[in-house]
Amino acid sequence: MKLTLIGGAGIRAPLVIQSALKRAEKIHLDEICLMDIDAHQLELIGKICQLTVKQAASAVRLSFTTDARKALEGADYVITTIRVGKEKGRVLDERIALAHRVLGQETTGPGGFAMAMRSIPAIRYYAALMQEICPKAYMFNFTNPAGLVTQALRDSGFEKIVGICDGANGAQHSAARYLQVPPESVRTRVFGLNHLSWSDSIQVNGKEMLPRLLADEAFLKSSDMRVFEPSLVREIGLWMNEYLYYYYYADQAVHSILAERRTRGEEIMELNKNLIDMLSEIDPERYPEEASRAYWAYNERRGVTYMSYARPDGISMEEADRSSYSGAADEAASEGYAGVALRIVEAFESGENVHIAVNVPNNGAIACMRNEDVVEISCDVDKEGIHPLQIGKVPEAQELLMRSVKQYERLASEAILTRSRRKAYMALMAHPLVMSYSLARTLVDEYLDAHREFVGEWN
Repeated sequence: MKLTLIGGAGIRAPLVIQSALKRAEKIHLDEICLMDIDAHQLELIGKICQLTVKQAASAVRLSFTTDARKALEGADYVITTIRVGKEKGRVLDERIALAHRVLGQETTGPGGFAMAMRSIPAIRYYAALMQEICPKAYMFNFTNPAGLVTQALRDSGFEKIVGICDGANGAQHSAARYLQVPPESVRTRVFGLNHLSWSDSIQVNGKEMLPRLLADEAFLKSSDMRVFEPSLVREIGLWMNEYLYYYYYADQAVHSILAERRTRGEEIMELNKNLIDMLSEIDPERYPEEASRAYWAYNERRGVTYMSYARPDGISMEEADRSSYSGAADEAASEGYAGVALRIVEAFESGENVHIAVNVPNNGAIACMRNEDVVEISCDVDKEGIHPLQIGKVPEAQELLMRSVKQYERLASEAILTRSRRKAYMALMAHPLVMSYSLARTLVDEYLDAHREFVGEWN
């Protein structure tokens, strides 16, 4: 079996390799191909990946290429995780929004729309190549905004597409960690959209645990739910995806991000540059241990400031910069999006049932969504395919927010696929974090101008 990673020069590629090698025998994995258009970074990150394979004493073959056609030849599964415009594009997305005092975040609100303008055409290109070269292969899309990108691909007629996001399974993993049980023994009911989802059930070996967990402040502090005040958690009574922070604390989020000297994008751009410069200087082939320490220290540093402004225990970027990091490989670390994709591959290849939340067409599962709407939902996956749980009606407050954001996604997908400036105005106006035609028009015009190199001219 061949697994291809489009965006193989991404900093997180070694984590994908690590997760894949753990399952190599079970999923009959023979080859992993890393493909990227950045040849220099692909070479450097590829050497870290080769070191990971060597340390695992694995027989899996690792290949590298800048040729997408070559990468897709014989592929059975394809993970897409690209960033068109790189970190500079992310910084522009953030700063343009913040200049108008609206949320500057890469996947939610205006920044998510700007990223989608660049992401969707690129992923459509790879999806079309897959239909030509490896039509039986599945694409697992992690390219952000994952839900909207998956929606646009489905709207374009591509069917073997699954949107993946590690945050969708936060309830399952947090409960398993806190209760010290295997994740497989925890079954959740996730419903919503990507970065806008809730869970109304967390069962452990068939016993409902959600009310008890939500009432336990030690659990809340140990999980992603620590970004929400316990009083809000009690009021809503559901597990909440951490990205709901940007809706439930919208003004506070903007204020906190503006108060930082750097945006998250600017921080990541600096960290990534430092890592690549360091790896170029070290030469991972000659000094593998030193290169490995540099890579894992980068991961530690990057992780400590994730959504730090929203967490009670968060530290500033400056404090993080002054700290030291061990650079030790963390075998127990969360597998992130790679784990989501590879658990689905496990189900397809082994036939065992896997319970997981992903982004797929609704097909009647959530009453307030259309059949063709891509939703984030708990599914049972086996050799026969992906089967969404039947959720039915959802609470009114969650339904109204879902419908509002999904209306934005429908319009945004149409705007980007048709390159319609007018439709883009209507899409961003529909987003609950914008809700203004004049502001939407200004943001769209500025984004189109800033990213003309990647999005071209719109009508």
